[in-house]
This record gives sequence, C-alpha cells and structure tokens, in this order.
Amino acid sequence: MIDFEKQFGRPDYALGQRQTQIAATFRIVYGWMCAGLALSGVVAWYTATSGLWQTVLQGPGFMICIVAELALVIILSLAIGKMPVALAYLMFIGYAALNGLTLSVVFIAYELALVQRAFFITAGMFGGLALWGTFSKSDLSSVGSVCGMALWGLIIGSIVNLFMKSSGLDWLLTFAGIIIFTGLTMYDARKIRDMAAHESSLDSASLHKAGIMGALALYLDFINLFLYILRFFGRKR
Repeated sequence: MIDFEKQFGRPDYALGQRQTQIAATFRIVYGWMCAGLALSGVVAWYTATSGLWQTVLQGPGFMICIVAELALVIILSLAIGKMPVALAYLMFIGYAALNGLTLSVVFIAYELALVQRAFFITAGMFGGLALWGTFSKSDLSSVGSVCGMALWGLIIGSIVNLFMKSSGLDWLLTFAGIIIFTGLTMYDARKIRDMAAHESSLDSASLHKAGIMGALALYLDFINLFLYILRFFGRKR
C-alpha cells in the first residue's frame, strides 16, 4: 500500500494558515486606514463648506479637538490590549472624525485645486513608499530609529517657530517633515509586514487590535505627509 504522506510529504496546513493571517492583517490595516482617511476627508469638506467650522473651531473649540485627538491616540496606544475590539474600532473612527474637524481649516486656507493636487501627489508617494517598505529586502530598522528621533526635533522646531515666525525655518521644517514621514511610511509598512508574517499565533481579537494600531500608524503617516506636501506647494489665502 502506498504511503502518500511519505511519498509526497504532509500537507503544510501551517503555511496555509499563515498566508491566510497575512492576508487578513493587510485587509484590516489598509482597509481601516482608507476608511479613516475617507471619513476625515468627508468631515473636513462638510465642516468647511457648510460653515460649521465657524461654530466648532472658533474660540477654544479647536484646542479641545486637538486635546481630544491626542487623548484618543494615547489611550489606544496604552490600553488597546485591555479593551474590547469594538471599542478600539469606535475610538479609531472617533479619532478620524475629530481629525476631519481640525483638517477643515485646509479647505479654508488653500485653494481646492491645490488641496486636490497635494492629495494625489501624497497618494502616489504613499502607495510607492508602502510597497517599497513591504516588499524591499533592505533593512529599514535604522530608518525608523533616525526618523523617530528626527520627529522629536521637528516637533520642537515647529513649537519654536510659532514664536520666531521665521519663513526660512518654516521652509526647512517643511522639507524635514516630508523626508521624515517618507521614512516613517516605509518603516511602518515594513513593521506591519513583519507583524503579519511572524505573529501567526494571534487570536482573532489580538489580530484585529494589531491591525487597528497598524492602520492608525499609516493613517498618521499619510495625513502628516499630505500636510507637509500641501505646505510645500501651497500658497495660503
């Protein structure tokens, strides 16, 4: 009697399960990132064109939205492991909606054609960078470390320039922002690929939570890259 397992080898069910989880991780990450961007765009456009921004963002409203966004990101980052998946998704949606409110100033400060051009440039760059980070065999760990440290310098420089109001420093920060978030996009895409490839033991809830954090990271990379590209090409009204 022929021993088919000995002749042809035992079916690699583990490999099939791993490939299934990799595909599921990418669907969660990029699906929710795109959903968050779409929600932010719709909220921003409606807030700007309906005049709602005059009510929501005047006075302390703008700072309240900013603080609420920071709080949501911090809570998600620190406590996502202990919260239900539904709550994590709800917080991500809430963050995207709040960010849409604050991003409505983009439609007020810049011409619509310029916003559209900056968006399509960002989308093209982001897609290429994400593909490079996902499929390149280059080691991107040093890119992540350097860009992470440079990001703190960018934040400090931006705060300083609020008081200095230097156009030269503003241009320098804009260039730096584009370079930093270019590197972070590649690095985060690589981290998501590695997570999907190596964390084959994750249960469904943990997989969704990891996917939410990956979606949030790429969402932030896209938004910041878009804003710096808009500053580079844009001329404020």
